[in-house]
Amino acid sequence: MTDSTPSEPAISGPATQDAAPAQPRRADARRNEQNLLDAAAALFITSGVGVPVREIAARAGVGTGTIYRHFPTRADLIVAVYRHQVEACAAAGETLLADSASPYGALRQWIDLFVDFLVTKHGLAAVMQSDRAGYEGLHTEFIDRLVPVCGRLLHAAEDAGEIQSGMAPLVLMRGVGNLCAGTGTDARALVQLLVAGLRVP
Repeated sequence: MTDSTPSEPAISGPATQDAAPAQPRRADARRNEQNLLDAAAALFITSGVGVPVREIAARAGVGTGTIYRHFPTRADLIVAVYRHQVEACAAAGETLLADSASPYGALRQWIDLFVDFLVTKHGLAAVMQSDRAGYEGLHTEFIDRLVPVCGRLLHAAEDAGEIQSGMAPLVLMRGVGNLCAGTGTDARALVQLLVAGLRVP
C-alpha cells in the first residue's frame, strides 16, 4: 500500500441543500468502512499486516480504490484496524460475561480476542517506528480501554471461585503479549497454558 491513490471515477458536484438524500450516502460510507475494517482485521490475524490490499478488498466486497479512499496509506489502515479491535475487545467483555457458561470461560474467550488484537499491535509498532510519539499515544489508548475490561473479567472469575486471586490485569496482559512476541504459531497454545494456570487447583 502506498501513499498514492489509484485512479477512480471522481465524485464531484456541489453539495445539495436537501440533507435527506445525503444521509443514505453517509450511512453507506460508514458501513463500507466497517466492512473494510472487519475484513482487514480478519486477514491481519491470519496473514499479518502486510497482506495485499487486493485481498482485503476482495474479502470486503469492494474495489481497491475504496480502500485507498478511506485509508490512503497502509499505516492509516493499520491504525484504524487497531482502534477498531480495541473497541471490539472492550465491548466483548460484558457480552462474554453475559453469554458464557462461566466467568472463567468468558475470560478465556476474551484472551483469545486479545491475542488476535496483538497481531495488529505488533504490526503497528513496526510501521510506526518513525512516529514513536504517535505509537505511544495509541498504546496509552489501548491500556486505558482494555485494562479495566480484563480486570472486570478477572474479578468475576475470582468471585466465582474459579481462579486464584491477586492477578493484576495489566500483568496478565503483558504476560500474554510477551508470549505472543516472537513465538510464531506456538503463541496461542502458550497463552492457553498461561490462562489455564490461573485456575484454582
